[in-house]
Amino acid sequence: MSTLDVAAGLVRREETVEVVLLLAFAGGYIDAYTWIIHGVLANAQTANLIFLWGYAAAGNWAKAVHFVPPILAFALGIVIAAWLRRATGERAGAISTLIEILLLISIGILHNRMPDLAGTLGISLVAAMQAAIFTKVEGVLCSTVMITGNMRQAVEHMFAMTSADAPAGTLRRSGIFAALCAVFGFGAAVGALATKSIPNLALGVPVVALLAVLLRCEAMPREAAS
Repeated sequence: MSTLDVAAGLVRREETVEVVLLLAFAGGYIDAYTWIIHGVLANAQTANLIFLWGYAAAGNWAKAVHFVPPILAFALGIVIAAWLRRATGERAGAISTLIEILLLISIGILHNRMPDLAGTLGISLVAAMQAAIFTKVEGVLCSTVMITGNMRQAVEHMFAMTSADAPAGTLRRSGIFAALCAVFGFGAAVGALATKSIPNLALGVPVVALLAVLLRCEAMPREAAS
């Protein structure tokens, strides 16, 4: 998508900077929450896989198995998101966000009774749906659940500015991806503080962020965003 398309208001509602930054905050937050409470990562399945095989190679199968459920739950979340895109089309973003909100509320309620099932499986499912549905910002691929690709994009676009023939909007792109990294980190910091200080209410914060995403999406025209 070109800069002219952005200026003309043709950005899909799920791809606006405001929506993606809110999602990045929620992504960082729930990763910090699951790491502190459960010792696994909701979003970073690479890390979970490394821990799984690291402990397995050392013969510590009890710890290795601990990382299997979030990986399987993440895979299930991807399948659900793919089905939503096929079944609901343009409504997939709003519907998946609503499902994520309901899941987080349910997890918060069930956490005292079934902490491992609710936290490990439920939150990885939420993270997977977000990762699979919200994949772009202003038409460019991005991630709201990890920063590796976003950091690469930020640095590449910044480096591109050293060229005399850098495309219009290069600096803006670099700034957007740098902001995604910063907001994800800020979400992780807030998540860590909230999880330690108000563990029983901590999941209310990402619920508020996702409610803002839902309202923002539903307030925009179906094909365009202001």
